[in-house]
Amino acid sequence: MAFFNPINWLLGLFSLDIGIDLGTANTLVNVRGKGIVINEPSWVTIDKRSRRPLAIGMAAKEMVGRTPKNVIAVRPLHDGVISEFDITQIMLEYFIGRVHEQSVVPLPKPRVVIGIPAGVTEVEKRAVYDAAMAAGARQAFLLEEPIAAALGAGLPIGETRGSMVVDIGGGTTEVAVMSMSGVVASRSLRVAGDEMDQDIIQYLRNKYNLLIGQGIAEKIKMVLGSAFPLEKEKTMEVRGRNLVTGLPETVEVSSIEIREALANSVQVIVDTVRDALDEIPPAIIGDLMDLGVCLAGGGALLQGLDRRLTEDIRLRTWVAEDPLTCVARGTGMIYEDFEDLSSYLVGLERGGRNA
Repeated sequence: MAFFNPINWLLGLFSLDIGIDLGTANTLVNVRGKGIVINEPSWVTIDKRSRRPLAIGMAAKEMVGRTPKNVIAVRPLHDGVISEFDITQIMLEYFIGRVHEQSVVPLPKPRVVIGIPAGVTEVEKRAVYDAAMAAGARQAFLLEEPIAAALGAGLPIGETRGSMVVDIGGGTTEVAVMSMSGVVASRSLRVAGDEMDQDIIQYLRNKYNLLIGQGIAEKIKMVLGSAFPLEKEKTMEVRGRNLVTGLPETVEVSSIEIREALANSVQVIVDTVRDALDEIPPAIIGDLMDLGVCLAGGGALLQGLDRRLTEDIRLRTWVAEDPLTCVARGTGMIYEDFEDLSSYLVGLERGGRNA
């Protein structure tokens, strides 16, 4: 029988338990008992000379493309992994600190579960773990994003029947088929929301000689982007700089054009889903014919993507409830039954489990 430690029991009773979706585009923080309390862009603006942070989250994103020469706007994660360790630590400290500020009484350091892409290396796992600990966590655990997304979407991954999730974030797309609390087949690719934004930027540059920023490209994707013909096609005016004249210009762009711009990235995602399906046993295919394929992440909101996948893979594809928050909700669910669900947590080869 394990020895009862009253200090650990009190810490567990009064400390914060936090789940974090540390995304390339957005960071979401889920606090046990409160739900998602923070949902902000993963942006930090810093002073070039002193490396001092000036703004974090939404305030930093609003400065993108408008900063003076001595200030730079940085996204410290690229393709789902940390590219700027110190800035990631600063961002995590800020978000964890905001959670503490919302508490009525002072609390000890929190336990933290962080979602990570399934295809990351041991070095990349260690970077996330170290950043969380340096940011003030008492304990840090890692959870693969497709597992977190499946938990958040309510898929029965602990049952014998198979289930499938396609989690499309800002930097990565995670595809996983699960059964009996394990992963039967998985794929992780670095084609996701950011790549789609770049597709739109390149398309308008090639067709109209129009230069636009990533923020405008993201807005176009949200309004006009689609993976399947729309019942009523849309248009919108896009402002940018003409690369030939160097002057401001406005062009009208249609959803048909943007669907053409996104075609390659969408096809890569469809092909990846088909590759994963090729690996799984026929019995699980039968399960998926009943349950369908779940879309999660911000990319799941691309218009018509569920219909496109349904047509291509011959399996019903559906969008999870509030797909943007699936990973964050999944990381928070670990604390609801820590004894059983902790088996999903990812260990580090050096130093054992993240405890």
